[in-house]
Amino acid sequence: QVQLVESGGGLVQPGESLTLSCAVSGSDVRFNIMAWYRQPPGKQRELVARFTVGGMTNYADSVKGRFTISRDNAKNTAYLQMNSLKPEDTAVYYCNSVNRGYWGQGTQVTVSS
Repeated sequence: QVQLVESGGGLVQPGESLTLSCAVSGSDVRFNIMAWYRQPPGKQRELVARFTVGGMTNYADSVKGRFTISRDNAKNTAYLQMNSLKPEDTAVYYCNSVNRGYWGQGTQVTVSS
């Protein structure tokens, strides 16, 4: 059974950083095209960052230059490094296997002073 488990969310102040982790079990992360989505309060889920089939990365305009998606094959884990966080980054963040359709349960990120 494939599971994606996010961790690393929390409450931070504007300008601070967080790193989210997505641990993959039951499947090799190398064979999954990983992505991060988020769902702000009262809004629809939106793509934040993803790998492409060729291994490149794409980012939502709102996070370009601040967020970085990465992957550690040895740890079978994907990451989302988030810097210079803003209140509008507040959301539940989900990791996703684009090609396999798996989702994690989500982790809450709240940016507030």
